[in-house]
Amino acid sequence: MASRKALINVHRIIRSTAVVRGISVTPSPAHPLFQNGGARFFCGNTSSPQKFDIDLSNEEKKRITINRLLYRSKQRGFLELDLVLGNWVEENVNSMDENTVKSLIHVLDLENPDLWKWLTAQEQPPEIVSSNPVFLALHKKVMTNLNKHAAPETRAAAGQPWVKGWDDFKRGRDAPISGNQ
Repeated sequence: MASRKALINVHRIIRSTAVVRGISVTPSPAHPLFQNGGARFFCGNTSSPQKFDIDLSNEEKKRITINRLLYRSKQRGFLELDLVLGNWVEENVNSMDENTVKSLIHVLDLENPDLWKWLTAQEQPPEIVSSNPVFLALHKKVMTNLNKHAAPETRAAAGQPWVKGWDDFKRGRDAPISGNQ
C-alpha cells in the first residue's frame, strides 16, 4: 500500500508545475520521460527504442560508442544474457563496422525473455530477428556451447520451459505435479 502511495505522490510531483528560481516550469509532454506513458523510462525495449548515435569517425567517438555498447550488453539485468552478450560483444565489437553496430543495437533493443528463448532455441524467432547477422552469430555460439556442455535429450523440447524447481518429483497426493509450487 505504501509503495502505491509513493508512486502516486511521485506522479503528482512530476506532473505538477514547479517554480525554479522564480520561473514557472512545467514538464513538457514531448520530454522522453513522458513518451509512451512513461514506459520508455522504465524499459528501453519498447516499440520506439532508445536513440543511439553511431559515430565511428574518429578514435575518441569510436571508443565512446564501443563503451556504450559494452555497457548495454553487460548490464541488461538478466544474468545469462549479461554473460553471453557481454562476452560476445567484448570479443567482436572492435571489428564491427557501422552496419554490424546497427544490427547489434537491434539485438540489444529486444526484450530479455524473448531474446533468451530465441537464442536457446526454445522458441522460433520472428523473421526480422532471425535474419539479423549479430543474432545469427550469437545463436550459433549459444547453441554450440549448449551442445558441447549439455546433451539435447537433457533439455526441454522446443516450446517448453527449461527451468523447473528443485523438487520436481511428485511426492504424495497433495504435492505439486512439477516445480516447487
